[in-house]
Amino acid sequence: MTYPGLGGEPRGPEFVSPGVPAGAAAAGPSTGPAHAAAGPARRWPIVAAAGTAVVAVAAGSGGAAGYLAGGAGDPASTSAAETSAPPPPGVPSDLVGAAARALPGVVSIQVRGASGGGSGSGFVFDSRGHIVTNSHVVAAAGSGGRISVVGSDGRRLTAEVVGRDPNSDIAVLRVEASTALQPLRAADPNATRVGEPVLAVGSPLGLTGTVTAGIISALDRQVRLGGQVRQTAVQTDASINPGNSGGPLVNARGEVVGVNTAIATLEGGGSIGIGFAIPVERARQVADTLINRG
Repeated sequence: MTYPGLGGEPRGPEFVSPGVPAGAAAAGPSTGPAHAAAGPARRWPIVAAAGTAVVAVAAGSGGAAGYLAGGAGDPASTSAAETSAPPPPGVPSDLVGAAARALPGVVSIQVRGASGGGSGSGFVFDSRGHIVTNSHVVAAAGSGGRISVVGSDGRRLTAEVVGRDPNSDIAVLRVEASTALQPLRAADPNATRVGEPVLAVGSPLGLTGTVTAGIISALDRQVRLGGQVRQTAVQTDASINPGNSGGPLVNARGEVVGVNTAIATLEGGGSIGIGFAIPVERARQVADTLINRG
């Protein structure tokens, strides 16, 4: 299956809207102004993966495009001046503070393997150098590939895979522990509310240290992400694009609410304000299990 506007094969888990049979997943929505009465129905590709490659830059440009576009560890994207300066008029100061707290704990991930490569995002899980990301971000590395992690300070570190769980789409990497890699706190899932502001932090299209703002659109959204079993996800309208996969969705306190994993798109690709994140409590449980096994 291919996804229009994404340049070929899907680059992440498949999102299937609840109530849509698996065999009819690509059918357009049955109601709404975007579904014209005349002419062919608009396809609604149920998912554009938010993950590994940066194929949205240009069809056929290859997985390296986003890496080249953003550059590894671009210091301009996360300079101290940007994160410490007073917010411009009209910008909520709590979101500025949340970005400043989150950015030192977010990394860019580059993968090179025999079957190809790609890029994604991740965040620091603990002080021992463990990084949480999506399983589909690192899958291309295979058994003999190379994975590197670039922190907000621009330092590049070689990472090893501690373990990955394709069913939950969570993976854990390990790098050399560094004071520049600051662990992010997990939000209390019982305190998270629909409508509260959130930030998606990561490296969309290889642009490291990118922050986009939105709200939590829904909690416990039943979707299928990759496999056939439905699971709950956090829905957000914060802009999520290829390369954001594995990065954190954080609240106004800079705490991780979820792990960004997929977006829904209309024909043509790109974010339309419907993104999904793995709830932080599930991600934490899976990460703890992988670390204990590894």
